[in-house]
Amino acid sequence: MFGLTGKKVVITGATGGIGGEIAKFFLQQGAICTLSGTSEAKLEALKSALSEYSGKVFFNKCNLGDKTECEKLIADANAQMQGLDILICNAGITKDGLLVRMSGEQWDDVINVNLTANFVLSKAAVKIMMKQKHGSIVYISSIIGLTGNAGQANYAASKAGLGGLARSVALEYGSKGIRANVIAPGFIKTEMTEGLDNSKMLEKIPLGRQGDAIEIAKATAFLAGEAASYISGETLSINGGMYMS
Repeated sequence: MFGLTGKKVVITGATGGIGGEIAKFFLQQGAICTLSGTSEAKLEALKSALSEYSGKVFFNKCNLGDKTECEKLIADANAQMQGLDILICNAGITKDGLLVRMSGEQWDDVINVNLTANFVLSKAAVKIMMKQKHGSIVYISSIIGLTGNAGQANYAASKAGLGGLARSVALEYGSKGIRANVIAPGFIKTEMTEGLDNSKMLEKIPLGRQGDAIEIAKATAFLAGEAASYISGETLSINGGMYMS
């Protein structure tokens, strides 16, 4: 259905709730994956959870705040999988604070990981994809990148920037068979949202529920794969109607 069998995929932030679900779903669809995260312990736990896919999945620790490590991640993945068809830029961090109280370090750290790292990863990946004359990049943004949010100027700016990055990549490299798109998730069930009082948030969602990580994974597979072969430079919002553009 998704045309992912044998496709060689890099997924960042794979140790998180959404990233882990994307990784599992892509492997179930027959993809070969290189998964990255910042925690060795979490990568080992993920490796154990995905042991049935041994031989089709690789695990690389990467500090996305370091440009050299970003470049190395793509180079190592290309060598491990002997190619690169799809890049899923899912990793992200938050360091919240009101604008007048936000430090320059808070701003820089979030922009570096959420936006600059994706520029570096994309640049390295596109060089490989150009030689193959095909490729797909999917950036996992956020509803906050579309609406903004009090106390998250850095996060909102970084996620909004992914839309501009995707559209530019789509324009520059479409002639080389490379597509770039964005997914903007809304209120999704993850470990981060467990234990929160969600009643007020749910009132804002027409579907009346949180989204599931598998719904993001399936949408990512759609945009990355053959079913979306004529879609590029677009942002797909998955938020239960919470925000309609």
